[in-house]
Amino acid sequence: MDFDERLGAYEDIFIKFNKIHSLSTYKNLNEVAKDSLGILEFSNFSSAKVVIDIGSGAGFPAVFLAMKMSECTFHLFEPNAKKSSFLSYAKAHLGLENIVVHSKKIEDEEPFRADIITSRAAFKVADLLFLSKGFYDENTLFALFKGSSIEAELSGLKAQISIKKAKERNYVFIKGVKC
Repeated sequence: MDFDERLGAYEDIFIKFNKIHSLSTYKNLNEVAKDSLGILEFSNFSSAKVVIDIGSGAGFPAVFLAMKMSECTFHLFEPNAKKSSFLSYAKAHLGLENIVVHSKKIEDEEPFRADIITSRAAFKVADLLFLSKGFYDENTLFALFKGSSIEAELSGLKAQISIKKAKERNYVFIKGVKC
C-alpha cells in the first residue's frame, strides 16, 4: 500500500472506531495528517532508527510518520485500552510492521534509547522530560507539537531549542537535554 492508500484505509477504520469509542474530536484527517507530517519540513528524520511517541491517542502524529518512514521503528505508548486497541488494529490493518504498540504509560516500560521522542501536546515539556528519563540521551531529538504557550514551558531549559511556526502549530525541536 502506498501512503495515499494507507491514509484512506486509516480514515475508514478511524471513522468506524471513533463513532463507538470517541477516539478524537478531529473530523478532517487530511488536515491532521498534514499537520503530523508538517514537522518533516523543518527537520530531517532520515537517520532515525527508533522513535517513541508518548500519549499516542488515535495515532497522531506517529501513525502518519510511520507510513512515511518505513525504515524506522515507532514505539507508541498509549495507556488507554480503547485507544491502544485501535492502534493495534490500525497497525495490522495498514500493514505497518514498523509500529510497536505499548498499552501502558512510558514510565512503566523498561527504558531503551530513542533517536526521536514525539508528543502531540499531551504533556508540558518538563513533565515529558521527566516521564521519558532513561529513554533519551544528549543526542535524542524531542520533536513536539505544541500550541501558543510554548515559550513559558521552555523557560529555563538548558538545551538546544528551535521553534518552527506553521499556522497555529508550533513544531518544537529540543536536543542536548541531559538525563
